[in-house]
Amino acid sequence: MIQIMGAGALGCLYGYMLQKRYDVTFVARGNQFRALKRGLRVTGLFEDFVNVKVVDKPYNADLTLVTVKSYDTYEVAKLLSRVECGIVVSLQNGIGNEEILMRFLKRVLGGVTTYASNLVDYGWIEFAGVGETFIGDLSGEMVDDVFEVVGIMRECGINAYAVDNIYERKWIKNVINSVVNPITAILKVRNGVLIEIEEIWNLALEVLREGEEVLRGMGFEVELEDTLRDVILKTAMNRSSMLQDVERGKRTEIDFINGSIVKKAEELGIDVPYNRALIYIVKAMEKTFLNSLKP
Repeated sequence: MIQIMGAGALGCLYGYMLQKRYDVTFVARGNQFRALKRGLRVTGLFEDFVNVKVVDKPYNADLTLVTVKSYDTYEVAKLLSRVECGIVVSLQNGIGNEEILMRFLKRVLGGVTTYASNLVDYGWIEFAGVGETFIGDLSGEMVDDVFEVVGIMRECGINAYAVDNIYERKWIKNVINSVVNPITAILKVRNGVLIEIEEIWNLALEVLREGEEVLRGMGFEVELEDTLRDVILKTAMNRSSMLQDVERGKRTEIDFINGSIVKKAEELGIDVPYNRALIYIVKAMEKTFLNSLKP
């Protein structure tokens, strides 16, 4: 059995694809739990409606995909430690999730994905873009669990690959996210707008340069402008996860995305003023919304 720990936009997409060949259980809560009890609607690249098995707490499984928000990882790791959760794969944004999971669990792998999914409403996702999924052990060793997970995903039509550099790939994706997520959330625009308006693209490049400098300080030789442009073009119609959080008045993952870059930059003695500014703005947006709810 496969369980999806965190049945949001991305979790539901993976659960939907894996359900084609495997017994899949979605772990959700609140309105999403109640909506999935009635079924999962998929629109976007194609349309479908399927019944799914949904529960409100984790159970024993052979494979667990963790797709919760990064700020929930610690509590989720403790919950998963109470069951036999099999191989655990983090497909989360941000840096440090695997390390948190490894404090409580064995057989933890890292994952990076460029598949795009939007949560239209509770129980309803928009499949916004086909991408790639990379799976690896943080040690860099090509362990059997990596190949097992990749095999399962490929059986279900997911473009999945086993890699020996998942740590580097997670940092590269984090730098890309540090550009796309906060800028789209602040401006409340879809991804494609970043390259459609000159001033926004110039800002995006400034943020990217800071991330590249941090990566080089870590020993990764990177030039990511073409990668950033390619990601934006492939997900042009997508609304970033941070934008979706802002639209729903939820806490964002800014501390785990741009915050991780600022933290690493401080360790390396690198100045990253654009990343700091984006953090200030996004956190101010979060607090402004929360204050608006107070009587």
